[in-house]
Amino acid sequence: MARRIGFDNDKYIELQSERIRERIEKSGGKLYLEFGGKLFDDYHASRVLPGFEPDTKLRMLQSLADDAEIIFCICASDIEHSKMRGDLGITYDEDLLRLMDVFRDLGFYVSSVVITQYRNQPAADSFRQRLDALGIRSYLHYPIENYPYDIDRIVSDEGYGKNDYIETERPLVVVTAPGPGSGKMATCLSQLYHEYKRGVSAGYSKFETFPIWNLPLDHPVNIAYEAATLDLADVNAIDPFHLEAYGETTVNYNRDIEIFPVLKAMMERIVGESPYKSPTDMGVNMAGLAICDDDACREAANLEIVRRYFQIATEARRLGQGNELIAKAEMLMKKAGVDVNLSPAHEAALAKEEQSGGPAGAMVLPDGRVVTGKTSTLLGAASSLLLNALKAQAGIDDSMYIISDQALEPICRLRTEQLHHKNPRLHPREMLIALSTSSLTSPLAATAIEAASDLRGCDAYFSIIIPTDDELLYRSLGINVCCEPKYEQHRYYQG
Repeated sequence: MARRIGFDNDKYIELQSERIRERIEKSGGKLYLEFGGKLFDDYHASRVLPGFEPDTKLRMLQSLADDAEIIFCICASDIEHSKMRGDLGITYDEDLLRLMDVFRDLGFYVSSVVITQYRNQPAADSFRQRLDALGIRSYLHYPIENYPYDIDRIVSDEGYGKNDYIETERPLVVVTAPGPGSGKMATCLSQLYHEYKRGVSAGYSKFETFPIWNLPLDHPVNIAYEAATLDLADVNAIDPFHLEAYGETTVNYNRDIEIFPVLKAMMERIVGESPYKSPTDMGVNMAGLAICDDDACREAANLEIVRRYFQIATEARRLGQGNELIAKAEMLMKKAGVDVNLSPAHEAALAKEEQSGGPAGAMVLPDGRVVTGKTSTLLGAASSLLLNALKAQAGIDDSMYIISDQALEPICRLRTEQLHHKNPRLHPREMLIALSTSSLTSPLAATAIEAASDLRGCDAYFSIIIPTDDELLYRSLGINVCCEPKYEQHRYYQG
């Protein structure tokens, strides 16, 4: 049984690119588009909208590439404090350079970098020197006292007027960043100020995939967005401005709703009148119109809500704090009408632990079968589960040994004798190396390796918190990982 598709990618790309072109035309031929969320590697969207590919938004933008240029924003304080992207384990400034390479390789024109909230931070100065050495144009934007409420100061030569004017060439200017809080909206509005002072007509719009404005407030896809952003305190809400202006119920989130009166006043001061009557008006997102199977999206989003609960609970266990986020995640599960046992893999992992007396895991395969794995003499729970899942997906009998002793023994010996690990059990990465080595002489091992791509999108649950390296390996294979928020041993340090 194949996974159900709930989202039509081709329809989305067509609708979305058309919508953006319309907005460029309405803006007088130049549009600053604030791009929220991830332009690519959007795995949250692909999980809650099955059929949405992680690079769908990039493919959509590629249809506009000849008219588009990209500006990156990064907050100077994020550079100063070495803010990290938790999913990649790299700092925002390093990720910015990574993203620039990605877009350039795809044929996009990446024009410049804006360092926002600049207060002469030494690390920001060093980063700017690095950009100069790489031949990348950079600009500085400064803090504005009483932002965003002192509109007289903001929309003046003492506010936006002090910021560097960013030289742009194309009709569509995509303003993006490595993460939230980078100053994208302020950069767009600062540019509008400078453009209108130069007599250039320009507009501002916002691209946010979530929450989806034309889905109900309590739709699982929108609840899943709340679950994904609990640490940002984002809350979905009915857009009261849109309801008043048009009599139509739409969904937005609290920060955009709260700031809209201020943003509308700024637009009126800069342009003369605001083209928008509501936060929903500002957006250009067409994702909701590309949903082709609502039930499939509801089912996928419910699973994501539960995954987010486990991620929050596990992180709270690791850090010893965050109980308030756990309570909020539990509330969202109740709102969606789901619980921790939504995936059959959860109960299967706990049952396997009880039966075996040690850490265990379980995974739901693409056809709905549930496979399990337990800790053994040579394999940890994560390694055992992955191996069993590969065998099951490849149609190999569970009793077959497909990793040769000749491949296992040197790795185990290296772990204990040279690297001084206390046990010889292999982690998933080491198991895959042994399996790859075995494939040189075993057709079955080669078949199992080929099945790895089939596990993308599968859900795995573990009865304990597995090591971070093991979780990252699973994620690199596209497997969703959830862990019971407990450790195998009561130790102060969990390496």
